[in-house]
Amino acid sequence: MQPLHIAVAGLGVIGREHVRVIQANPNCVLSAVVDPSPAAQQMAHSLNVPCFATLQELLHSAALPHATDAQHSLDGVILATPNALHVEQALACIAQGVAVLVEKPIATTVQEAQALVDATQVPHKGAGQAKVLIGHHRAHSPLMAQAKAEVDSGRLGRLVSIVGTALFYKPDSYFDEAPWRKQAGGGPILINLIHEIHNLRMLCGDVVQVQAMSSNAVRGHAVEDTAAINFRFANGALGTFMLSDCAASARSWEQTSQENKAYSSYDDEDCYLIAGTHGSLAVPTLRLKTYANAAERSWFKPFESSRLDVQRDDPLVRQLAHFLQVIRGEAQPIVSARDGLENLKVVESIAKALQAPQL
Repeated sequence: MQPLHIAVAGLGVIGREHVRVIQANPNCVLSAVVDPSPAAQQMAHSLNVPCFATLQELLHSAALPHATDAQHSLDGVILATPNALHVEQALACIAQGVAVLVEKPIATTVQEAQALVDATQVPHKGAGQAKVLIGHHRAHSPLMAQAKAEVDSGRLGRLVSIVGTALFYKPDSYFDEAPWRKQAGGGPILINLIHEIHNLRMLCGDVVQVQAMSSNAVRGHAVEDTAAINFRFANGALGTFMLSDCAASARSWEQTSQENKAYSSYDDEDCYLIAGTHGSLAVPTLRLKTYANAAERSWFKPFESSRLDVQRDDPLVRQLAHFLQVIRGEAQPIVSARDGLENLKVVESIAKALQAPQL
């Protein structure tokens, strides 16, 4: 089986991570990069791959699926570009019959996201439906797969509630390096919460109602630093979520999952607690509490405590492997464009809820 040729557009932090996992995967090769910056040109030189200033230049070069030179063919593109460019660039890839992995969020507005969803429903280049994977990489986490399997098994009973947290402290340098993060659109709701939305939907199903409030009392930026959010899920379960980028706490996915070694992590912390009528599951430690006799459930009765065998792996590595399967037609996207759209709908609903009148 010949390695697939993948290009990465955007060489920011996440773009460089995609380059890393491509280089480590024997089933694909880095075909090109797209980024107009001088730093990207230097990086491309060190990687010995061509660097294009724009995606259009790449797509209209010899680096297309029909290229006769295998070294310059193109099987897929990973879009790690600014959010506002995602839909336009994804549509350009689809028009050329090139598979695309679009970093989260799928778009900046629901209307734009819907346009991309619509494009995935029609044949392209005579090769069937467009191959589009949205980069909610936690969907590829073994920890999330284990938690979802436990919820789906019915051992927790009927789902009642989920309590979630993403509480962490971003240093001042985070905002000094990118001042736009102090402005509207730069707060933790749009930057960080989109990950949590997909996790919650994986574990609990679709969200049908939200309530929210936010505060900027600590940092004083034009955008929120803390938010409290309530969810109602289609199955009747309720959820609460606390989000903050100025809380000195370890209760976030990054600091508990141990999947990204750049973060300090703690074995005794969880960021989700899922409770059903028969038991509860803490994630990501996967500590389980259930009643020995379901017929005698009571808060006076002791729980049986156990812990699932925790499995960990780099979700970006697993996401790339899945993307290669999608390109080859061996799998359907785990996170489809429609999934990306549904996640964005929840975020937009939260934004609207934050505009509710104050007392």
